Amino acid sequence: MDCEFKRTNVHGGAAYEDFAGYARIAIAGPFAYVSGTTAVTPEGTVYGEGDAYAQAKYIFDKLVGLLKQNGYTCEEVVKVNIWTTDVSKNNDITKAYAEYFKEFRPACSWIGVASLNRPTQLVEIEMQAIKGAKIATA
Repeated sequence: MDCEFKRTNVHGGAAYEDFAGYARIAIAGPFAYVSGTTAVTPEGTVYGEGDAYAQAKYIFDKLVGLLKQNGYTCEEVVKVNIWTTDVSKNNDITKAYAEYFKEFRPACSWIGVASLNRPTQLVEIEMQAIKGAKIATA
């Protein structure tokens, strides 16, 4: 069976997307793949320096907003990966995560790393969503 999906690239507003050559979100058929995203503002500064909650909240606001603009809901997010340079801040990051996903419970990984792109970045997040992936009810 031959399966072909239309692909749409979504720009997230960061200059680095054009410089490096990647899409913030690549949508193919019902699948949305969201690139790893940090709390870099359109002006190029890091939002919430030193505050893992503020950075995670900024990132979730941005990514959930872009997904919604493209017809996806939080319920349709099936996987979230979260990287942090300071695992002692996981509760702060989890607080921001739960504001969007506690009810829907996507698969999620919290991963500690030595560094991200800039020393002031504490959090990077990526997601995957599937259009129509609704939680089964009994």
